[in-house]
Amino acid sequence: MTENRFDPSTADGRWQSAWEQAGTFTADSNSDKPKSYILEMFPYPSGRIHMGHVRNYTMGDVLARYKKMRGAEVLHPMGWDAFGMPAENAAMEKKVHPGAWTHSNIEGMKAQLKRIGFALDWTREFATCDPEYYGHEQALFLDMYEAGLVYRKSSEVNWDPVDMTVLANEQVIDGKGWRSGAEVEKRKLDQWFLKITDFAEDLLEGLGNLKDWPDKVRLMQENWIGKSSGLEFSFELSNGEKLPVYTTRPDTIFGASFVAVAADHPIAKAVAEDDPLAGPFIEECKKGGTTAAELETAEKLGFRTQLSARHPFTGDPMPLFIANFVLMDYGTGAVMGVPGHDQRDFEFATKYALPIERVVAKDATDADAPMGNEAEAGDGVIVNSEFLDGMSVEDAKAEVIKRAEDGGWGEGTTVWRLRDWGISRQRYWGTPIPIIHSPDHGPVPVPRDQLPVELPEDIDFDTPGNPLERHPTWKHTTCPISGKPALRETDTLDTFTNSSWYFLRFASQPPDKPFDAEEIAKWMPVQHYIGGIEHAILHLLYARFWTRAMAHIGKLDVKEPFAALFTQGMVTHETYSLGDGSWLSPDEVSKDGADWTRIEDGAPVTAGRVVKMSKSKKNVVDPDAIIDQYGADAVRWFMLSDSPPERDLPWSEAGIEGCWRFVQRLWRLFDAYDPAATGEDKALARKAHQTIVAVAEDIEALSFNKAVARLYELTGAAEKAEPSEARNFAIRAILHMVSPMMPHLAEEAHAKMGADGLIADAEWPAHDPAMLVEDEVTIAIQHKGKLRDTITAPKGAPKEDLEALALASEKVQRSLQGAEVRKVIVVPDRLVNIVT
Repeated sequence: MTENRFDPSTADGRWQSAWEQAGTFTADSNSDKPKSYILEMFPYPSGRIHMGHVRNYTMGDVLARYKKMRGAEVLHPMGWDAFGMPAENAAMEKKVHPGAWTHSNIEGMKAQLKRIGFALDWTREFATCDPEYYGHEQALFLDMYEAGLVYRKSSEVNWDPVDMTVLANEQVIDGKGWRSGAEVEKRKLDQWFLKITDFAEDLLEGLGNLKDWPDKVRLMQENWIGKSSGLEFSFELSNGEKLPVYTTRPDTIFGASFVAVAADHPIAKAVAEDDPLAGPFIEECKKGGTTAAELETAEKLGFRTQLSARHPFTGDPMPLFIANFVLMDYGTGAVMGVPGHDQRDFEFATKYALPIERVVAKDATDADAPMGNEAEAGDGVIVNSEFLDGMSVEDAKAEVIKRAEDGGWGEGTTVWRLRDWGISRQRYWGTPIPIIHSPDHGPVPVPRDQLPVELPEDIDFDTPGNPLERHPTWKHTTCPISGKPALRETDTLDTFTNSSWYFLRFASQPPDKPFDAEEIAKWMPVQHYIGGIEHAILHLLYARFWTRAMAHIGKLDVKEPFAALFTQGMVTHETYSLGDGSWLSPDEVSKDGADWTRIEDGAPVTAGRVVKMSKSKKNVVDPDAIIDQYGADAVRWFMLSDSPPERDLPWSEAGIEGCWRFVQRLWRLFDAYDPAATGEDKALARKAHQTIVAVAEDIEALSFNKAVARLYELTGAAEKAEPSEARNFAIRAILHMVSPMMPHLAEEAHAKMGADGLIADAEWPAHDPAMLVEDEVTIAIQHKGKLRDTITAPKGAPKEDLEALALASEKVQRSLQGAEVRKVIVVPDRLVNIVT
């Protein structure tokens, strides 16, 4: 090579084109190589990729390129999670069709991803809003419908009375619709559900086999599934009715001081018919949240009815409340309140001056100690509980359940926190649910030969609500059974359904069915799945369920979709704000000494915390601008260096500049490759062989920052070394090892060295096992407890040889100053300690 500076502005595009023309990263399902499926969670096409995308996909890309170098047939695809509310919001705000907005964004983001040089198989690309894709999804829906895994029932939802639509829980802010600002109501609507609860036990047990998943993700899923054992029994009410309740803590039954039912419980409704004050309270409850998580943080409110519940052991009456923190969809819609040992109940009892009794204590001597300012949720022994006193919590649970079962008023039961998956969305931009509502036959599946049921193009968002519901023609059809006029289902599927099977479609894409089981078996499960921790529960749980459902109905032979999961950290940046609280982007500010100012007018700026890059706080860095300045490889290298990949990565201009300088250092090192050089450098050769093995292990473990550190170290050693065959070997090894991380630089250097073909098709450098063993060691020499010198000696040298070498050291002689040596302690291969 002759140039002493790498120019990414010309090299990046040239090699990206070369890979595309050669089909370098196109996966061959018929290859006899071992298969390796690498997948990152696919992006929503919001318009621009961000540095979080870049980090996520760079990690997967390094792994994919490395696996290819190790002889694997790699599937590394890309597509677009393209349905969802943002497109409808854009349609309303910008007066564009959601499809046009989405595909325009896809075009721009795809161009951005290509600029970074990812080793993606673009031949398998799809967007979930493509009728071909969602038509196959409709077919899978019908498969599950026919297998009894789909049903319809009336369910409580968040209803925005202004936008006339159902809102997801995260779209309800302080009880109001996030867009309209209207008070959100709870309303009963007919909704479609998937029977995920049929698979609860299997989903829970399966977590134990996912050894290559983060422990925290498995725990989050375990808690979400929420298996618990307890007692289901009925309170006798003062009006003679029975009120079923379920408790996981029957051991605390003597601490019960009230009973509460949900606002939409039949008993609450009956109370409202007789008590004119109950109705307004129930209506107020309907404005609150609909999830347990929301109610956990909301103020606990109750309406005390005229009814009471009889304690099953003491016979004492307890007040019955209608409470806003009880959900009808959880358990029986009624709870036994034990304020001494449940924080929610404690807050409620404090507010309404109800008794708070301790029935579990650290030991019996604490039975009558005053209660503190919060519930006591810890373990201990039972106190103040008659025949249970002195028992452990577990023994007391078993005793209460036994007495309830013997007495015929209750039974031990296992319940699950997991609820069936409500998949109905009253939106346009989603997969149409392939059901026809017949006046004579009820819900009827759309005939298979009529799939896909495509979304109509001629819609408008001028009127609030679901455009499909008011479309003049689309919803009108005929019953497939009777031929009479009928209506299409106007709800669309939750967008989580799109991402619950996309990995299957990437692996197999026959035109006439969603996927081919034999083809899937070649690739699945995904060997490495990479994405954000924010998807730890719902997306991953739904994908695990969907795969099991496909296996259950005979479509697949695999149950777990992702063998290994990695959740990468976020890319963060400092925030900047003006005195009025408005945010400024990094390119709008400058630093003068310790002070920040706005470039435009010199206004003082406050530098805030380093947080996740987000458009709302404007602390984003545009990947295109950075690539324009530094090239793709410097950006990729930055994403892999310094921070462990599971931790957040703070963005810094100094950091990217340092990466750019290292790109140029490597270029100069490669330029120094001298094929005519001769001679040995045993130490450098050994280091190169050791680095080849260590970097491979680091990449396999996704410890990219460690691999980067080793490559820095070997590069430094090669730079200092004299020309030799060993130096040439080290340079070639570095070139191949950095090629998954800096592919454009590697291809350019590879070509300049006159090598054949693409380095993307090259093998990982081979190592000599004999060179991994050190044959020389560094020995520390101590005198008077201090290090005086180090010597290099053959590994395993006799003690007398090490002693002689140590005493011959000039530094040691200066330290001795003629003193008599009383004893020499030798630790083989490590230390010589001289005692005078």
